[in-house]
Amino acid sequence: MAKYHYIECGLDNVFIDGLTPIIDDEGDEVITIHHIAGLHAEIARGIVGKNGKMTGKELRFLRTEMGYTQAQLAETVNSTGLTLGRWERSEHPIDANAETVIRRIAGEKLIEAFDRSIEDLVKKIQSDAAASDITISSNEEGYQLMAA
Repeated sequence: MAKYHYIECGLDNVFIDGLTPIIDDEGDEVITIHHIAGLHAEIARGIVGKNGKMTGKELRFLRTEMGYTQAQLAETVNSTGLTLGRWERSEHPIDANAETVIRRIAGEKLIEAFDRSIEDLVKKIQSDAAASDITISSNEEGYQLMAA
């Protein structure tokens, strides 16, 4: 099967490889996604570990997965809820220092065995890499990040 474009997470750049469609009672081909928490952890791994700045949608994804309101996350990075909302809507670029802290917190909260240093995260943010897709492999054992 072709890669499944997983837009249900709120991101435009997530693709899942290896899902097998099934036929429902009405004869339509459907995709069933199991273990959403594991899938979202791999998406978080892709966002946190990618080169280049994260997008507003990626920031929103991480914030909601961590269970923060805009005001709570803004306070954590010494900003305001209004500013964080502007970052999420891509009205303003995300402050690099705030992004570094957010990536680190997301790594600690959402990713098992997270081992990226602050220095490594800063280098990733400073990279001029173009926006890239997050591709995840699906199999019986769960999900695994293939590319970000």
